[in-house]
Amino acid sequence: MPCTSDSDIMTGTSSDSLLSAGTNGGVGLSDPATASQRRAMLDLINRLRNTGVQGDIDLPMIAVIGNQSAGKSSLIESISGITLPRSQGTCTRYVCYSTSHRIAVGDTRRVWRCPTECKLTQADTPWTCVVKLHFITDERGSPIRPIISAFGDAMSSKAHVEERIRRAQRAILNPGTDYKKFLEGYEVPSGANEMSFSRNYVSLEISGKELADLSFVDLPGLIASVGHAGNANDIDLVKSLVTSYIEKPSCLILLTVACETDFENQGAHHLAKQYDPKGRRTVGVLTKPDRIPQDEEESWIRLIRNEVEPLDNNWYCVKQPSSHDIALGISWAEARNMEQEFFVTKKPWSGLDSYLHGLLGTSRLTERLSTILAELIAKRYVVYDLTAGNTRRATGEPSNNPVVEIHRVLNEFTKEVSELIKGTPNDNGLVQTTRLHSETFKREIYSTAPNFMPWERKDSHRHPKLPRAKFLSNEENVGAVNEEESDESDEDDVVQKPRVTLYGNAIYIDEVMQRAQNARTRELPDYYPFVVQAVYISTIVKKWKEPAVELFEVTNNIMRELVGKIVENHFGHLGKGSVKQAVLMIVYDHLDDAAARAKERIDWLLQVESTPATLNTHYYTDYRDKFLAYYRGCRDNNHNIMSNIRRLVADRFKADTVNKALSSLKELGISAKADDLARLLPSDPLEVALGIMASVRGYFQVAYKRFVDMVPLAIDFEMVRGIERGLDEALLDGLQLTRDDAHERCAAMLQEPAAIASKRQELSKKLERLRAARTELKRLSV
Repeated sequence: MPCTSDSDIMTGTSSDSLLSAGTNGGVGLSDPATASQRRAMLDLINRLRNTGVQGDIDLPMIAVIGNQSAGKSSLIESISGITLPRSQGTCTRYVCYSTSHRIAVGDTRRVWRCPTECKLTQADTPWTCVVKLHFITDERGSPIRPIISAFGDAMSSKAHVEERIRRAQRAILNPGTDYKKFLEGYEVPSGANEMSFSRNYVSLEISGKELADLSFVDLPGLIASVGHAGNANDIDLVKSLVTSYIEKPSCLILLTVACETDFENQGAHHLAKQYDPKGRRTVGVLTKPDRIPQDEEESWIRLIRNEVEPLDNNWYCVKQPSSHDIALGISWAEARNMEQEFFVTKKPWSGLDSYLHGLLGTSRLTERLSTILAELIAKRYVVYDLTAGNTRRATGEPSNNPVVEIHRVLNEFTKEVSELIKGTPNDNGLVQTTRLHSETFKREIYSTAPNFMPWERKDSHRHPKLPRAKFLSNEENVGAVNEEESDESDEDDVVQKPRVTLYGNAIYIDEVMQRAQNARTRELPDYYPFVVQAVYISTIVKKWKEPAVELFEVTNNIMRELVGKIVENHFGHLGKGSVKQAVLMIVYDHLDDAAARAKERIDWLLQVESTPATLNTHYYTDYRDKFLAYYRGCRDNNHNIMSNIRRLVADRFKADTVNKALSSLKELGISAKADDLARLLPSDPLEVALGIMASVRGYFQVAYKRFVDMVPLAIDFEMVRGIERGLDEALLDGLQLTRDDAHERCAAMLQEPAAIASKRQELSKKLERLRAARTELKRLSV
């Protein structure tokens, strides 16, 4: 893994003197509870990777990047405590993968061979290393169910690790050969591997007292040029490989910058800034501080102070052993002591403020990386940024009674959900938003009304439009797709309603008559079966499913969005983000159950409407008779008569003629309006078809009004108001707050990220200083 720079060059054999650590002074954190939680997070990622799910979702990881010869490899070696296989005369020629990610590119060129994971675990047991083979693809590279095989027994000597890894890599690259042969020392002739690259990988599980809970991926150093024997394509290949990792939002970028080279000339910094411009997921590490040119120290110190190129997780500085120290056999513990002595005695490092000394040294860096990675895993599926609001909240101490605090937040959450469902007086409220979509749904259902034409198709060119049906003036503003607005306007229509277009194809009276004739079997000549009306009605009802499902889906989406915002408002600031994600999953599952009930209701309503039936006889009969008179009046032989009647009614000087006729009918006990005079017209040879058209159209008025009421009511009752029913129980059960360990679970939910706790401590100290200054000002004013 180390490069061939002057300070980092090592021999091909492992040096146990450098890698062996003392039993004390390790980098594991001292807080058992915190360490346990971090270890749990890393174990979670381990289990996820073992399922092969990393091919489907982006898992958190730490990616170490830097320019070639930036001291990156020596830093990784100091953290992990082992030497990994490397080629002579090259820098890092393989990728050391963390337990949280794996290469996702299919390049088969010569530089990289097979991935190698590295997971570190702090434990009170002696140092051990377990090597495993992970087969997640077959010989053709197709995904398979993961197969994990231990590659030999656990090792207790670091001197044996490098060779074991080398053999494991050969086994990965030669899947056709039993891997146990490579464990026994089987050699493959040079250049005779079955594969030059494999997505299957080797993993290292290392535990010991001197380690931190950490996992990482070491990426090849960025290069600006290649030698005569090199391949110029390697420059872009390395950059592409590094980019494929750091562009992912869950990747923590460990950026190494050598102090011996001008900062602006180091490409790794520019690449990191390109994909993390705000510095929220980058940890900077300055290496080789002993090589800073004279009088240039201040420019590097400003980075440590976070005054330039600021990062949310700060800049750190480390000092690794020189090649001379390594040749003398310096131990790991001695290297750490020498590093500490350097920062304590050498200027300008020794003169830094005390809080900045927490950013100096490999051990401090490792502690911080371990904490950040665990937190990154905990909040992987939530977008959690440390905003100004978080900083303000950091000044408040966490609750001393976590159970009460969690129940308080849950009660406030369910209360706001209840208020949302009942309705809020604003334009963006749930009720107001869904009402607009319900009105659209109503118009879409009305637009499925049968577009009957009371004349034959051959005469359609002489009838460009139907006259307006005055008796529908209180209904939707309906027009056929091929008709224009009627010349006759109703002066009494003050409120203009949105126009609804009948999108169905025109159905001509001769087509209706033909269908009626075809439906007859053994009936008497003057009888036509009900199946004719039933088929027309069934065809119409089938068109209702799409608008009903669309209303259901849009209401469901609105509910998910609004409820998600309420979850964010109440739980987004709690702990490390995991409680928000848990509540969101519980609430969405509860909403899905309510939505499923609503969908069942809609399906039931559609099934009910598929068979024509109504007990609203008067309403149906009234509309049928009105449509029958309307269609009769539009017939060719009656059209002139009805047009003349309408013209007389519109002429105030001649309206008495029609009024006298209506008065005469009234004296006979017949109450009628001008349009009803069409009922007195002589019988029509297509009277049967007119009756069918009027019957279907009249029933539509009954059925559509029933349906446009029931569907929104079903959605509202089962899904909108339904989410409130049982929500309390779902949250308590889902968060497991009724178990004996409820106190511990609530405490874990409320545990803050280290950055917020640190920020609160910083603000508290600032507040303390401001209070002291205020006291002094009071004394001065006395």
